[in-house]
Amino acid sequence: MTTLVSFLGKSRADARTGYRTAKYRFAPGDVREVPFFGIGLLKHAQPGRLLLVGTSGSMWDVFFDHQQTDDEGTLALIDAVARNDVTPALLAIHEQRLTERLGIPVQCLLIPYARDEAEQTAILADLARHLHVGERILLDVTHGFRHLPMLALVAARYLALVQGVQVQELYYGAADMTDPATGETPVLRLGGMLRMLDWVQALAVYGDSGNYGVFAPLLTDDGMDAQRANLLAQGAYFERNSNPVQARQALTGALGHLREHTGPLGALFGPQLTEHIDWFRHGNRADWELALADRYLARQDYLRAVTYLYESFLSHAVYRDKGDPNNYDDREAAFKQAPKSANVWLLKNLRNAMAHGVRSDDREVKRLLQDQSELDKRLHQLRKALFPASASPSR
Repeated sequence: MTTLVSFLGKSRADARTGYRTAKYRFAPGDVREVPFFGIGLLKHAQPGRLLLVGTSGSMWDVFFDHQQTDDEGTLALIDAVARNDVTPALLAIHEQRLTERLGIPVQCLLIPYARDEAEQTAILADLARHLHVGERILLDVTHGFRHLPMLALVAARYLALVQGVQVQELYYGAADMTDPATGETPVLRLGGMLRMLDWVQALAVYGDSGNYGVFAPLLTDDGMDAQRANLLAQGAYFERNSNPVQARQALTGALGHLREHTGPLGALFGPQLTEHIDWFRHGNRADWELALADRYLARQDYLRAVTYLYESFLSHAVYRDKGDPNNYDDREAAFKQAPKSANVWLLKNLRNAMAHGVRSDDREVKRLLQDQSELDKRLHQLRKALFPASASPSR
């Protein structure tokens, strides 16, 4: 089911009609003259349910008077709106009559004015209680108080993540952009802002996890061919499963497609994204593994950091022996031949204990795995001691 969530603010009366109307242009040839944008949107989008959201002083009287739901009840609403004292009981009869008139369920939700953090969070909780998991919604912020559109953006993100609600579009009837020649008011679709927030969220997810595969569906939505966008997800998959060679193959193609992509959001966020996937552009496998170890160590993903540090040590040893770093036997042989200091054995034992989840007999490994700050400090020391010729990022 699709539900229209429409916010009610204040209304200014027209001297002739008692309320001001506007000619909202939803599309060429689809212009609807109404005093309340939500009614025009209701006819245009034809949702299956209407949720009216307003405060105790919102324009309930104007809205229900125009809908001719109950004359006596409207008079009571007029007084209550003037006193900023609208109650659910006053709205109930109009809710019922409007449901019968429109042929779809109508609910009225009284919310606070969002004057402080407590009221703002209360609004999000109220909306969540009135929407169903997986429900599709349209948000109309035209008549809400001027600060409510900002809260609506937060609500859209909150409801999508917590309630699984699919926010399909965010509408605004832009009265201040009315064409003086035609008198028509354009209808703005602000869903692009929601998609921008999707990208911002993806950047945050990447910052925490290193998984840039979260950008693949966003790039597809932005117009990139799905197979091209999926190269990014493939690269992330191989990288996060300790396969830098196949990750490099996928990311080489992904990087080229990112640079060619002309979608608006991809163009906006592309420079940051390409900067994060360029670890394979310089050096050899040992260098790639060390670069990845640095990245995972910086975000405190210690298992992947230890794994890539150990694999980089092996790759360096293979290159010294003139072997093939992609050959398992060459890697095993190179480790046997390599000089093994206490630092090397500590790194190997840490890797084994963390990768296999087994209790180590090494006393230092036991100690480090019980103290994150000590583990972090020791891994940075190991990185510096085992790879002195390679500059490490400053801590």
